[in-house]
Amino acid sequence: MSPKNGAPVLDPYTPGHGTAAYRVERYDLELDVKVSSNHLSGRTHIHAEARERLDAVTLSLVGLRASKISLDGAKPRHWTQRGDQLIITPRNPLPKGRGFDLDIRYEGSPRPLDGRWGEVGWEELDDGILVAGQPVGAPTWFPCNDHPSQKAAFGITVTAEAGYRVVSNGVLTAHRMRSSRETWVYEQSEPMSTYLATVLIGRYRELDLGRLPNRGSGRVRVLATVPPKLRAEASAGLRDQVRMVKLFSELFGPYPFRDYTVVVTEDELEIPLEAQSLSIVGRNHIKRTWDAQRLLAHELAHQWFGNSVTVRRWEDIWLHEGFACYAEWLWSEEAGVASVRERAAAAWKLLASRPQDLVIGSPGPACMFDDRVYKRGALALHAVRRAVGDDRFFRSLRAFASEYRHRLASTADFIEILDRVCAGARKFSAAAVLRPWLYERSLPAAPK
Repeated sequence: MSPKNGAPVLDPYTPGHGTAAYRVERYDLELDVKVSSNHLSGRTHIHAEARERLDAVTLSLVGLRASKISLDGAKPRHWTQRGDQLIITPRNPLPKGRGFDLDIRYEGSPRPLDGRWGEVGWEELDDGILVAGQPVGAPTWFPCNDHPSQKAAFGITVTAEAGYRVVSNGVLTAHRMRSSRETWVYEQSEPMSTYLATVLIGRYRELDLGRLPNRGSGRVRVLATVPPKLRAEASAGLRDQVRMVKLFSELFGPYPFRDYTVVVTEDELEIPLEAQSLSIVGRNHIKRTWDAQRLLAHELAHQWFGNSVTVRRWEDIWLHEGFACYAEWLWSEEAGVASVRERAAAAWKLLASRPQDLVIGSPGPACMFDDRVYKRGALALHAVRRAVGDDRFFRSLRAFASEYRHRLASTADFIEILDRVCAGARKFSAAAVLRPWLYERSLPAAPK
């Protein structure tokens, strides 16, 4: 299928997911979920614009069956589901620049997508639901143009059995009770990549961890949403969350959203999960140990680098993971656990003991979540910091977070920021410093 037909050819890391032939401006999701039987009845309204002539509109949808579709209020000429794609053919081709509206009804028993990164997407818990979307899990619960570069605003309305709390991205704008069902309405006005959209359903209660000033956008509210029996444990394990937000706001610039929520599941999870404006952790991640606290810092840092500033293509994922790993080290120093230099030295020693066969600036889809991308990416940042000094380094990070706030960025964009902000640094070239860390296999000498 040619690109004119909306074929998803956007990113070789996730073939079959996402297309640049059109851009979604807004998703409105209406979900009716029966938690007890894991059944989903959904309606997704999509407002989009054609970026080229469209003979067909292709979306990703996995494991659910579309039952009724309208395009601009009328039945399309044809639609079909092939594998994990929903292909909609309009009565007449949509010209470039044309805005259009899709209304899609669908249902089924959602399940995770099992692929090279394990199971991602909609997941049943012992008593609830969790969505872990990175990188291609979004289509397991709604039809979408599934790529991080395709950011859009979201409205998310979820109805579930009474007694369950629904948590999703953005701001809770309404909560209604009717008979044995409860409806929760969220608005995510800042543009969001599809993989960062999430829904959590469980027997949760809200725990206010505190607030702090956020320059230019009111006060940031830091919340935990936890099962009642974990309230005391969560209060202790998450007591530094406000301090973390404060530190990262000073170093990276203002927190990019209104609220920050940490959702603690009653289940143990293998790893914490990031989503826009919130993080998802298991009960095993709210300990006071360093390993648990570093993961909390890591997921929080993604609100700046990953959720607000988002890569154009997955090959630049070090801009997400290297930055979040470096944030762990920054928190370690602030918390008095170990200095950044000590963390960097330990990371270099660990990497030196591992195979030198990965180019982290283009790791390939199989290795995009390899731990070496995280640690070597963090060391690349530390090398820049040692080359230009703290003042220029953190001014560069703040400039990057500010200029690409709620936008897309690449490694080239970051290099341009570094060269501009650090222009006064003697003989500094961002590309020269970063190249051996990002684009050579052999490990450079440890930053001094």
